[in-house]
Amino acid sequence: MKENNEKNQELSREKTQVSDIDRNIYDIKDEEKDVYRIEEGLTKQIVEKLSKEKNDPDWMREFRLKSLDIYNELEVPEWGPSIEGLNMDEIVTYVRPNTKMSAKWSEVPDDIKNTFDRLGIPEAERQSLAGVGAQYDSELVYHNVKKEVEEQGVIYTDMESALTGPYADMVKEHFMKLVPPTDHKFAALHGAVWSGGSFVYVPPGVSVEIPLQSYFRLNAPGAGQFEHTLIIVDEGADLHFIEGCSAPKYNVANLHAGCVELFVGKNAKLRYSTIENWSKNMYNLNTKRAKVEEGGRIEWVSGSFGSHVSYLYPMSVLSGKGARAEFTGVTFAGNDQNLDTGTKVIHNAEDTSSYVNTRSISKDGGTSTFRSAVVITEKAKNSKSAVSCESLMVDNISRSDTIPAMDIRTRYADVGHEAKIGKISDDAVFYLMSRGLSEDEAKALIVSGFADNVSKELPVEYAVEMNNLIRLEMKGSIG
Repeated sequence: MKENNEKNQELSREKTQVSDIDRNIYDIKDEEKDVYRIEEGLTKQIVEKLSKEKNDPDWMREFRLKSLDIYNELEVPEWGPSIEGLNMDEIVTYVRPNTKMSAKWSEVPDDIKNTFDRLGIPEAERQSLAGVGAQYDSELVYHNVKKEVEEQGVIYTDMESALTGPYADMVKEHFMKLVPPTDHKFAALHGAVWSGGSFVYVPPGVSVEIPLQSYFRLNAPGAGQFEHTLIIVDEGADLHFIEGCSAPKYNVANLHAGCVELFVGKNAKLRYSTIENWSKNMYNLNTKRAKVEEGGRIEWVSGSFGSHVSYLYPMSVLSGKGARAEFTGVTFAGNDQNLDTGTKVIHNAEDTSSYVNTRSISKDGGTSTFRSAVVITEKAKNSKSAVSCESLMVDNISRSDTIPAMDIRTRYADVGHEAKIGKISDDAVFYLMSRGLSEDEAKALIVSGFADNVSKELPVEYAVEMNNLIRLEMKGSIG
């Protein structure tokens, strides 16, 4: 019995010991070798050069130039955190690594391959993923899909190949239709300089049993990453797609202004999971949106840990009767971070439903803001929505805000909102320390438990990564 107790205590220490994890894997900086970098700034000449570099069809070149005009006309949003440290004249919008995309891991250059190896991407592919796309700076460097998934008729490829290949018409029909360049200034920026990203099509009735994954790695200092993800899940189909992001820290601003467009067909289901771990010099101005048809379901699972400033509000447009949306998210804001995150839901049909459940954590002077909008239109009779947001402050110098908005245009709706903001309980810390944990470990354990509603929704590998990130963020924050 004594041996079993000692063994259990040892396992418990392994699970909570911060020093077991090396946070430095995310701060790997690869030397830029034979890399093509377009010049800094944003001009018509730069956009035309990028379009030529990408071998765009005529319609895409015209789309880029029109988006640039819209970008120049629109103002920077004033209601969110300040982004005055971001100067587009100093951002490189396109960086091409020294390799072509390959379906064979052995053909990826060693320096890039070693980076993804250390991040665990090949291992994850081998163990639990149906397909993987790995983007390095502005280009996909590796892409592979399991044969059994291809045999189901599932299309998973890079956006450039989809744009000019057999699926070109499908891309043209859907590209930036959910997120038009007129939506906001950084959507227009994306439309002008996008590169890289993933295209997925799941045929009617096909259920992809194991997830597909894209991983985005930004290595170049002073650069932007503008990948475009377009996913179409046809009638009665089912897919889980996972997105991971990271970058090393530099002393200059980096920018991420990607775009995700998700089309969920009648009675189809899509789960979209993200762990964003950008470095703390990153401005993360990403836009994600889903349109859900009759009886369809979108599930967002979101973990936001990195970046200096974030604007991130995945939107669900419930356009068909009985469509459903769920959003589960956790945001962790530390020193020198101002993370403005949340979600939007538009109910635009009868009997639609949405559920939002979020956790935000702030420490070391970080600011975390939960911002949500629920709109129930006149068409959306008998719809239901419930929003729950909880915030936890680890110390006395951090800040947490909740800004929910409800726009209900029919009396035949059931809508609820619950918010809670608090601090870590000294009594809970004292109790855990009395059971043998250090103060660091006690607080990390409380924060992990607070975020558990998100981690339990993730595949096990990503739940482990998220909990490790929480513990690593907590390390050194006490005292």
